[in-house]
Amino acid sequence: MFNRKLQFTGLLATGALALSACGSASEAGESADGSFEPSGDVTMTVPFGAGGGSDLSGRAIAGGLEGITGVNINTVNREGGSGAVGYSQFLAEEGNGNHLLATETAMLALPITQDVEFTYESFTPIMKLGDDYTIVTAAPDSPFETCADLVDAAKNDRVVAAVSGSTSLDEIVFTLIEQEAGVEFDRVPFESGSEVVAGLLGGQVDVISVNPGEVLGQLEAGSLKPLCAVAEERYEYEALADIETAAEQGIDVAFAQFRGFIAPGGISEEAKQYWIDAAKEFEKSEAYTTYIEENLMQANASYGDEFVAYLEGNNADLTAVLGE
Repeated sequence: MFNRKLQFTGLLATGALALSACGSASEAGESADGSFEPSGDVTMTVPFGAGGGSDLSGRAIAGGLEGITGVNINTVNREGGSGAVGYSQFLAEEGNGNHLLATETAMLALPITQDVEFTYESFTPIMKLGDDYTIVTAAPDSPFETCADLVDAAKNDRVVAAVSGSTSLDEIVFTLIEQEAGVEFDRVPFESGSEVVAGLLGGQVDVISVNPGEVLGQLEAGSLKPLCAVAEERYEYEALADIETAAEQGIDVAFAQFRGFIAPGGISEEAKQYWIDAAKEFEKSEAYTTYIEENLMQANASYGDEFVAYLEGNNADLTAVLGE
């Protein structure tokens, strides 16, 4: 059976080289001893608008790397085309070790579903910070208590799910459940995660799939009812620890939106290693722990070639879900 679990366990690389401080040369590149040092300010591109999960991720990474390297890192939002604008502009930074981008699943989903000029192979993966899983959720008065109930109902009746786009996390999750369980859900499209939640609370749909950080308040207040976590394991966070995984309910599906950062393609090995070393130090910092915990993510860092291996597998699975 095809493995529906879009999660690869990366082995953490060990050891870290000493980090170079911010240089003042006219351009980024190798110093006299052959090592790489950024010169001037570094740019962190976020390919989505301000205030969303990608923006929070990019600013957390930029702040954490600043604390490690002493380099000033400016975060810039380049939104449009569900991330395509930001990634396309980043593609033009080929060879520039002074530029980074906060990446997520859109880097893989966009080339599968749209006519863009890049794939994940166009860039230099540096670090995957961790995984942002989803929780399938219903209104508190819903007849569904579990995702197994949801699947059983969809075998005979119309079940309506909200989605926020053809490459969105919720679309992928519901497609995976359909393929695993042999059912179909009707879809109602919305423009954003907040509209998805409003659609559920307003009775327009029966079920939604959201990152827990988006709805923690509603879950704690009882205004939303969790049916299952579409995750490898139960959450360790106290507020979520009692939510069963889909696999515990007989639905062998797990999906994680990865969060991480990349550099442009064509950078030197010295530049790549510089940012990997900085990323490893970032993982050890309080800033990293705070970001993971505040966003209810699963810490699962990987670097460089291990990140590439994750992307290869994740891309193959996404192609099976989203490709024609």
